[in-house]
Amino acid sequence: MIVTSAVRHAAAGSAALLFVLPVPAAAASPATLVPSATSFVGEPTPPARQHVDPARLDRQGTQVQRLPGAPSLPSVSALSWVVADASSGEVLAARNAHRKLPPASTLKTLFALTALPHHAPSERHTVADDELAGIGSGSSLVGVKEGYTYKVSDLWNGVFLSSGNDAVHVLAAMNGGWESMTRQMQEKARSLGARDTHVVSPDGYDAPGQVSSAYDLAVFGRAGLQDPEFTRYCSTAYADFPAGSWSYGIANTNRLLTGADGVDRYPGLLGIKNGYTSNAGNTLVSAARRGDRTLVVSVMNPQRGGGFTVYEEARSLLDWGFEAAGRVRPVGSLAPVRAKAAVDPGARAVSVAREGRGTAAAAPRPGAETAAAPVRRALEAEPPGPSAGLPLTLVGSACAAALALWGWRRRAARRA
Repeated sequence: MIVTSAVRHAAAGSAALLFVLPVPAAAASPATLVPSATSFVGEPTPPARQHVDPARLDRQGTQVQRLPGAPSLPSVSALSWVVADASSGEVLAARNAHRKLPPASTLKTLFALTALPHHAPSERHTVADDELAGIGSGSSLVGVKEGYTYKVSDLWNGVFLSSGNDAVHVLAAMNGGWESMTRQMQEKARSLGARDTHVVSPDGYDAPGQVSSAYDLAVFGRAGLQDPEFTRYCSTAYADFPAGSWSYGIANTNRLLTGADGVDRYPGLLGIKNGYTSNAGNTLVSAARRGDRTLVVSVMNPQRGGGFTVYEEARSLLDWGFEAAGRVRPVGSLAPVRAKAAVDPGARAVSVAREGRGTAAAAPRPGAETAAAPVRRALEAEPPGPSAGLPLTLVGSACAAALALWGWRRRAARRA
């Protein structure tokens, strides 16, 4: 009876202690930590992110992984082409994606990515004589004149609409000169994960060794769409170009944008840049938006038809991409591969311990990873609360104290 009474006292004391203790942070419901807008509590475990093999794009020929119900690819004669989702960077289909070919004026997309951030559109510049030196014979020109003063926005209109090599030379001079611009563009290409591009002439003029690829051009186009100024210039169909006290109209040479020369305009087209040289043939980087989806398509050197075939083949690839979205598995990605940072064993152990908290981690749905990241960081940064094992320790201590009290009382009774 005395033992039973002692245990009863210990249990009562332990219960009282547990009642007044706060709920440990580790035992709190995850629903209280995730904002309702990004809550994944109660949802089924999402499927693992499907594996994308980047090596597929290194293979020769057409690469596509159609699911049931996916449309067939159109017949395209271009030596190289890519269809990709501009938001995710997923490559939906491609042919000879990394084949190195002359890019012609589509290389101006890389020039714009490199030089655009350095000068405000409203900045004015007076053209010096030497800034127009060295323009290749037969180059497309917008009509820049030495001694004239232009806004930077005017020069960029000359680059995107008229594919003006004269405007490129002036902007290059404003950004360190021709050789410096070449190096800057090369560095920019590498930073974007574009490894097929070798820059010799920043305006895209044919030069020995100057190459790019449909993959790289799609990378440049996708990156450009993330810059509002780039997007505004490449999607402009018509503009006025100053000529001293007067101005004249210029039209974008991208027929999919203007509908010129019998080429129908493409609905939702955002540009981006077309090109032609005798060595490169016709090249084109296009982007179009339909609903909440934006696609990027690059086409290099069609082998049949006339000079406008590049637009029709880009059109057919855009149509296919919008219809095939969600019905194909990606065959690659335009996103650059980031090197994994080295982690010391101690830091790795801490990381593993943190990731082990809660339920087993499952691969997130596309988009879910970004939404959940702030919550995950908040959990990891949270200061440690009371240990989940603390109540058990207190129960044990209470029992030990009760038994000690019982023993003391028994010894006292015997002495009496």
